[in-house]
Amino acid sequence: MDLFSRSWTALRAAVAGLPDQDFERPSGCAGWLVRDLVCHLVIDAQDVLITLVTPAGAAEPTVDAGTYWKLVDPPTGDDPLDALVPRLAAAYGEPRWLKFHLDDVGSAAGRAAVLADPTARVGTQGEVLTVADYLSAYVLEWTLHHLDLITHLPSAPPPPAETLAAARSALEQIAGAPFPAAFPDRDALLVGTGRRPPTPEERAALGTLGARLPLVLG
Repeated sequence: MDLFSRSWTALRAAVAGLPDQDFERPSGCAGWLVRDLVCHLVIDAQDVLITLVTPAGAAEPTVDAGTYWKLVDPPTGDDPLDALVPRLAAAYGEPRWLKFHLDDVGSAAGRAAVLADPTARVGTQGEVLTVADYLSAYVLEWTLHHLDLITHLPSAPPPPAETLAAARSALEQIAGAPFPAAFPDRDALLVGTGRRPPTPEERAALGTLGARLPLVLG
C-alpha cells in the first residue's frame, strides 16, 4: 500500500507540475496526447474509488496482484472507450480543469487506499481479490502511465526508483521470466510492454523471452 501511495502521489505531482503547453504534446500511449492520458487517469482514479467500496464479502479471491492483469491484443483505436477519452479530454477546454479534477478525484482515491483494510476482499471486472493485491496491481499501472506521461517531456520528473523496481518485478511475474539484469528497470518496462522496440543488442539479450513481447496488459 505504501508503494501504491508513492507511485500515485508521484504521478499526480508530475501532472500538477506540467505547463499548459505540454498537455498538447504526444504521450507514450499511441494516439493519445498528454491531456488524453491525464483524462484516463481521472477515470482510473474513479475506478479505484468504485472498487474500494465494492466489497466481495467472504468470496474467495480469484486473482492476486500478478494475475489481475490479463494479456490482450495491442489496441487498434477501435475500442469505444479509447475513442471516448480524447473527446472527454477536449471537453475540459483548459488544462487547469483537468488538473483540478485529477487532484480532486485522485486525492480521494489516495485517501481511500490508505484507509482501506488491506485484508478486505473487493470485486472488480468480474474478479475478487484482496485490497492489498488490488492496490499492488495498480503500482504497475501508475508507473507505466508515469512513463507514458514523460515520454516526450524530458524535464518532467520520472517515477520513483522503488516503484520502477516494483513494477518491473510485477511485469516479470506476468511474463513468467526475468528481464536481463543489464536492463535498467525503466527499459525493462518500456521494452517489455512494447512502449519502445528493443535495440538489436537488447533483443539478443532477451533470448526466447523476446519472442513473447510485447506484453500488452488489459
